Amino acid sequence: MKQRIQHIFSQLQNPVDLILLKNGSAPFVDDNFFYVSGLDQGLFEGCVAVLHPDGGLDLLVSELEAGIARHAAADIFTYKNKDECSSELQRLIGPAGCIGINGSGLSYSEFCSLQGQFPKSTLSDVSTAFSCTRIVKDAEEIQRLAQACRIADETMAAVPDLIYEGMSEYELAAEINYSLQNLGAEKPAFDTISSFGKNSADPHYSHGETTLQKGNFIVCDFGACFKKYNSDITRTFHCGTTTRQMTEMYETVRQAQQVAFDTIRPGVQAVDVHQAVYSFIEGTAFTGRFIHSTGHSLGLAIHDGAGFAPGNTMELKEHMVLTVEPGVYIPGLGGVRIEDDVVITKQGIELLTKSPREFTELG
Repeated sequence: MKQRIQHIFSQLQNPVDLILLKNGSAPFVDDNFFYVSGLDQGLFEGCVAVLHPDGGLDLLVSELEAGIARHAAADIFTYKNKDECSSELQRLIGPAGCIGINGSGLSYSEFCSLQGQFPKSTLSDVSTAFSCTRIVKDAEEIQRLAQACRIADETMAAVPDLIYEGMSEYELAAEINYSLQNLGAEKPAFDTISSFGKNSADPHYSHGETTLQKGNFIVCDFGACFKKYNSDITRTFHCGTTTRQMTEMYETVRQAQQVAFDTIRPGVQAVDVHQAVYSFIEGTAFTGRFIHSTGHSLGLAIHDGAGFAPGNTMELKEHMVLTVEPGVYIPGLGGVRIEDDVVITKQGIELLTKSPREFTELG
């Protein structure tokens, strides 16, 4: 963790005396708290991490979290109540003139509280330093992500046997979530998508009471959270015999994903990957039907700060982990999306998710 913290300080545009991460109540618990501590258990509401330029780390935690916190390579300090937390934090920060904060992970009320607590200090947003550091994964992170992907792959392999005509989207989502945790996930990485028929034309529709009928597309989009790190995979199936249009939709998306795979390599800009996929789909019968970015980075957050998106000039680097998820959507009919997780290598990519990508008719 020391190297992670030192790297964060090396990415700063303006120097700070130290960096303070202050958690609020869920959901305002900063992922970076776990990134710098290496902890993979606990909630740590209201707790504080103080980062030092030499890589040192102080954790100020409630007695509730003290047992778990001791697994971190850090100096641990505890408090019993808010007043004790405040006084101990004053002692840890001392006369720091400039305090770095993660503005993108801090609630407004917590920001105002820190301003009141340290009126003589300047609070400087260092969120860019965190995102620049976290976008490139280290070996431990890639190992956790790979395990999250293995769990997702094993669950996806079971999905065809779980599906039957007349089942509801709720039922399929429940089966998927059970499988993820049964195989070792802490929890689903996000709200599982199991959409049937015309609902599959809405990329972020999750699941509801709709029942599966012959002729429906089935989009399954889910992930596993393993030791705080998340995977994200999508496969599209079909109930019954497909039409020619549906088969063409699927093949277009499959080929578009391969275009992305062939384009991704160190030195390429993220926008170039998206543009290659977008241009390919625009040259087919499904012009105008690709309505989102080509993918996003993965890590402690399911959308971990960057991605293959219009306007994103980020240069791709070795050990970045991102999704590749082109899609084609026709309202009233349905949608097709194929999504895999990749780690960028010196030569191109390595697939972390390995589920088959052939179009599968069920029933």
